[in-house]
This record gives sequence, C-alpha cells and structure tokens, in this order.
Amino acid sequence: MWTVIYIAKNKAQADKLKNLLCTEGILANTRQAGVASVVGDGLYEILVLESEADEAHAILCQHAIK
Repeated sequence: MWTVIYIAKNKAQADKLKNLLCTEGILANTRQAGVASVVGDGLYEILVLESEADEAHAILCQHAIK
C-alpha cells in the first residue's frame, strides 16, 4: 500500500525528491494534491510503499540537513 511521506510545494521539488529516493533504492511515486493554483503548479504528494516509509522519511531528513 502507498503512503504519503511528504508534500512538495511544486512538481520540480516533487520530482527532485522522487529521484533522490529512487537513487537510494526506495520505490517512490508522485501525484498532484488538490488543484493547481494560479501562481504555480500546485502541491504534490511524495508516496512510497508503507513498508519503506520510515527509511524514506529518514533519507529526506538526512538530505535536508546537508
């Protein structure tokens, strides 16, 4: 089952985070959350398998520290 681990502010950020997770061996996906706004392309959810959620979240936290 897929679970949301992060909500990105736009598609570019979502794609960057998805690629980071995939590089680390985590199967990840993105999907638009809600409707696109007038000023941007809207929010995007980062999803991973529920069994990999803790590891994926840790990877995102480590990346934010660097």
